[in-house]
Amino acid sequence: MPEVRVKLSFMIVSTLLALLVLGACSAPPAPFTTETQLPATLTYTPQPPTETISPQQTASDTATPEPTPTPPDVTTFPDPNGYTWTEVVSGLTLPIGLTSAGDGSGRLFILEQPGRILIYDGQELLAVPFLDIRDQVTTQGSEQGLLGLAFHPEYVENGTFFVSYTDKSDANVISRFQVSDDPNQAKEGSESRLLTIPQPFRNHNGGQILFGPEGYLWIAIGDGGSAGDPQGNGQKLDTLLGKLLRVDINQEPYSIPEGNPFGNEIWAYGLRNPWRFTFDPATNDLYIADVGQAKWEEVNFLPANTPGGSNFGWNFREGAHEYKGTPPGNLILIDPVAEYDHSQGCSVSGGAVYRGSLLEWQGIYLYGDFCSGRVWGLLNTPSGEWVNETLYQLDSRIAAIDQDEFGEVYLVDILGTIFKLTPQ
Repeated sequence: MPEVRVKLSFMIVSTLLALLVLGACSAPPAPFTTETQLPATLTYTPQPPTETISPQQTASDTATPEPTPTPPDVTTFPDPNGYTWTEVVSGLTLPIGLTSAGDGSGRLFILEQPGRILIYDGQELLAVPFLDIRDQVTTQGSEQGLLGLAFHPEYVENGTFFVSYTDKSDANVISRFQVSDDPNQAKEGSESRLLTIPQPFRNHNGGQILFGPEGYLWIAIGDGGSAGDPQGNGQKLDTLLGKLLRVDINQEPYSIPEGNPFGNEIWAYGLRNPWRFTFDPATNDLYIADVGQAKWEEVNFLPANTPGGSNFGWNFREGAHEYKGTPPGNLILIDPVAEYDHSQGCSVSGGAVYRGSLLEWQGIYLYGDFCSGRVWGLLNTPSGEWVNETLYQLDSRIAAIDQDEFGEVYLVDILGTIFKLTPQ
């Protein structure tokens, strides 16, 4: 069925609430806008794939460092009634995620969709933004805006960080920035673009960026939008849309890592709108929450050191279910490890593996739904069976569940509040 689209009002909270309810069906973690097709004003063509291959046929350089010892993973879920989501920060404007600089400071860097990054220093929300690029960011489409932030693994030494956003031409942009002499302020005029990806529509931007355990920058990009992937981008290897990308940013502007399976930026494909992916800090396993179309929301999983080339099936499949067309017989599609239908929500929001101070939560992947406010726990049991359990039903519009540098987990409510998982 066609998706329901609405336009987000940034000014009136009551209007925001109404639109969120109306626009929830099959939407990513911000309500939909209209689907006017836009001309691609920028051009970018990735290096052509060398061949179409399956993950099993792909050599890779994904060897990763030994993980830091952590408490053992739990084998059952704790009683959720013993824990609560405690308010940490409020009064934000459309927060969609948070991260840390990995510098031991404990600061939380909070992304506001209109284009600001704010700092919570553990005591208060600093008045002056770390970065303010609202004049460069477009939010005409409700899934557009400031979408991702990642700090260089050697940020303490080089002060370099990376930002993902949609610009005034509606393209996805990945840029490099520098911190100033003030550790709470980015250096003015320090932006350097790495990558610009034109978008044919204003939705399905993805946009999260992370540094992987091997030190490369990973980038999640949606299929280009509209509904049903009309251009078939999810399965094409000559476009960056509908992909998980991996690049080496230690060369200007970047280079292609040797182990990338198709000789270009693409690491994995067959994604619709990956909204939050994460690496388990203890195991380096990869989790990807991918927003569904009409019926199914999904969580995908790749164990650490999985070779590149995985195909998650969109738009042949929505979740583990047939959607459109018949895949070639020799094409290997990766099914999700968890999925839920639209009776339980309408838009999955990933997701972090708990690695904080609460021993009863070790190894549990927490994720939620933007529309219903449900929070699930996902656990890989010793027998190899995945167990998925509803843990909380919240009165929140969950944009993301993220974590700080100490492994503690936070829930980001797009209506303006950050919560932390704590004991009752």
